Amino acid sequence: MTTALRLSIRQLLAALVALTLASGAALAVDGSEMFADPTKEERAREIGRQLRCMVCQNQSIFDSNSGLAKDLRVLVRTRMEEGETDKEILSYIADRYGDYVLLNPRMSLKNAVLWLTPVMALLLSLGAAIGYMRSRRHPVEEVPLTEEERSSAQKILKDGRS
Repeated sequence: MTTALRLSIRQLLAALVALTLASGAALAVDGSEMFADPTKEERAREIGRQLRCMVCQNQSIFDSNSGLAKDLRVLVRTRMEEGETDKEILSYIADRYGDYVLLNPRMSLKNAVLWLTPVMALLLSLGAAIGYMRSRRHPVEEVPLTEEERSSAQKILKDGRS
């Protein structure tokens, strides 16, 4: 096989993989659940991009094709039809499913530990590193050997035993 043919095959395979991965998100939203008005649809998608699919866990509800994600997309659109603001919709869903459903969780006393733990670990590590470096800066004071210790050491060196 020539180098050019191998390169073409690799490019074709890469394109097929990319299309396959991209098609999952495109198929996630069913046409029947979409708004006819493009501005409403964009608003629904913007809200949905802030919500985590509880099944897929690291996809927004608009990137997931799970049943729960579809239910949440329908819920977002229903609440929009009722005239709620984006903040009210997100708050309703977070109150119902917990803060974990938000891709960018809100700051609260409950999750403050999660936000502060990395900062505290970093500060403690930095303090330990500074303490270690300061202790290494001062050389250990040498204590001279007594005459008895010196003769014992010389005997060990000469005989190879204590």
